[in-house]
Amino acid sequence: MEIIQTAPNVLTVKFDGIATGWERWVLLRSDAHHDSPYCDRITEKRHLDKALDRNAIILDAGDLFDAMQGRFDPRRSMDDVRPEDASVDYYDRIVDHAAEFYAPYAKQWLLFGKGNHESSVVKHTNHCLTTALVRQLREAGCAGIVGGYGGWIKLSFAVHKTKRQAYNIKYFHGAGGEAPVTRGMIQTNRQQVYLPDADIVWNGHNHQTYVAAIPRERLSESGKPWKDLCWHVRTPGYKDDYNDGSGGWEVERGGTPKPRGACWLRFYYDVYNRNHKIAVEAIQDVI
Repeated sequence: MEIIQTAPNVLTVKFDGIATGWERWVLLRSDAHHDSPYCDRITEKRHLDKALDRNAIILDAGDLFDAMQGRFDPRRSMDDVRPEDASVDYYDRIVDHAAEFYAPYAKQWLLFGKGNHESSVVKHTNHCLTTALVRQLREAGCAGIVGGYGGWIKLSFAVHKTKRQAYNIKYFHGAGGEAPVTRGMIQTNRQQVYLPDADIVWNGHNHQTYVAAIPRERLSESGKPWKDLCWHVRTPGYKDDYNDGSGGWEVERGGTPKPRGACWLRFYYDVYNRNHKIAVEAIQDVI
C-alpha cells in the first residue's frame, strides 16, 4: 500500500498485488466526541478493535473531539467534563488522553478530518486539536494526514499490469440540523448532482445514519453505455446525550434518540463483475 497526498485535500492510496480472493476493509467514522462523558467508548473501541482484526484502514470525518468545555465556549458546563480532563490545561488534556486511547490503532489510521467542534476551537484559540493529536500519534507509527472539513480519498487498485481501477470517496463533515424526518437523505440528491466524480459520498455531523446506493448510467470512452452505483453514506458517531430521555440539553431542545456506530466499506476482487474487477459494498454497524 502506497500513500500519496496529491493535493492539500486529496489523499491517494495505491494497492498492488491484487488477485482472486483479495479484499480490504475500510472503517468510516465521524462524530466520536471522544472526550465527552456521553461518548459510547465501548462501541467505539469495539469498532477500532475490529479494524485491527481486519487490518482495516481507518478514516475519520471530524468531530473526533467534543471540546465544548473551553473558556470561550458558551455551551461549557463543568458537569460535562470528564474528571481526568478537568484542569486549566483542558485542551492539552483531551488531546493527551485521546492520543493514549488511539495509539494502539495509529498504524491503521489514514485520515483525521475536521468537524465544526474542532473548527470552533481553532476560531477561538488558534489551536488545532486535530494537528496536535496527529503529532502525538506519529510516535505510535501513524502515517495518516490531517484532512479538511471536506476532501477526497482516491483508492487506486492494480487489477491489471497496465491498468488501474479507482474509487473516489468524497468526504464532507456535514452541515445543518439533525433532520429528524429525512435523516439528511435529501442531501444525497443534491450531492449526486454536483459530485459527478464521486463513487462514494460520505457525510457525518447530524448523528443520523444511512447507506443508499444510487444507480447511474455511464458512457465509456469507447462509446459503450454501462451502469454503476454511487454509494451515499452517513455515519452517526458515538455520542449519546439523549440518555433515558428524562432531561438534559438534548432532551430539552426536543432532540431525538440517535444511533451510535460507523460504516464499513469492503473492497474485494470480483471475477464476475464485468465493469469493475474491484467491487465495493457498504455495511452499517450501528446500535
